[in-house]
Amino acid sequence: MLREHSLRRQKAGLSALCQFMRCAANGRYTAAEGESPLGIRYRKAISAALAAELGGAGRAAKDTMMWTGASERTAKNWISGTYGPAAEHLIELMRHSDTVLAVVLELAGRNEAMNSIRLGLVRNELSDILRSLNAICDRDED
Repeated sequence: MLREHSLRRQKAGLSALCQFMRCAANGRYTAAEGESPLGIRYRKAISAALAAELGGAGRAAKDTMMWTGASERTAKNWISGTYGPAAEHLIELMRHSDTVLAVVLELAGRNEAMNSIRLGLVRNELSDILRSLNAICDRDED
């Protein structure tokens, strides 16, 4: 069950990243006066990642608050894309969310780091599956 949840979270991260990239390509996000293009991408990428992984604003805000210790208003601002989290909150989000981790690595141009993490997770998953299959086969032989 835990493994299924982890795989669903990884898929959510990829879909959030794809959604963000499509929106950015379509010019849907605009900058506030004086804001850098990376700042817009950051805000919207975190917003898409949190929404994809945690769902609706109410539940997403509660989980985000629990993970980071931020206020409800702050969490809702992150989810809506109005503001992005500061460093200490971002670290906590990355600690709890594979989706946020994937999006931040993508923004930093470090896709290979996420690929290594995913390969490790897949390897562990396959190892668990093989152990289960061996146990089933051993029981059948007895």
